[in-house]
Amino acid sequence: MQKLVYLMALLSFSCLCLPHSVQGQCVENNYLRWVDDIAHDAKLDGKKSHLCNDENSSIQYFNPTLGLQYEGEKTAIENTFYKKYKPVKVLESGWIRVRFIVNCKGEAGRFRVIESDENYTPRPFSPIITTQILKITKSLKGWKPLQYQDRPADYYQYVIVKIKNGNIEKILP
Repeated sequence: MQKLVYLMALLSFSCLCLPHSVQGQCVENNYLRWVDDIAHDAKLDGKKSHLCNDENSSIQYFNPTLGLQYEGEKTAIENTFYKKYKPVKVLESGWIRVRFIVNCKGEAGRFRVIESDENYTPRPFSPIITTQILKITKSLKGWKPLQYQDRPADYYQYVIVKIKNGNIEKILP
């Protein structure tokens, strides 16, 4: 019985250190709220966060049912990319995803790039391609502010560009 009481006490005290401890010391939980949340990085994003709300309150793109929140919708985004992108003569094909957060004022920030081949295996593209895609995405200024539960909200957004032999083949969403 004494061993059971000891075990229960040990378990209850160890719960205070969740999710884990190292060498008996409690370790703060540094996990993000959702997989693929974008944490502020002063080196990439500047010293000050551009968000209007709490770090963990940005709405994921899979939450709202409003569709693409951009002036002119997808057509305007496509027109911008096709007008500004200069094809690169390389035999590189695959996907480039730029994910970012739009704040309650319609300003985009925290841009992150993921590159993969046509089978979604991570791979780098020529910097000439990636730099163009990121620059064009950052130039998009038609993001609409979003309200959630009658309050101004920050939200996640993405642009995915399918590249075929250095040319844009498709733009999502």
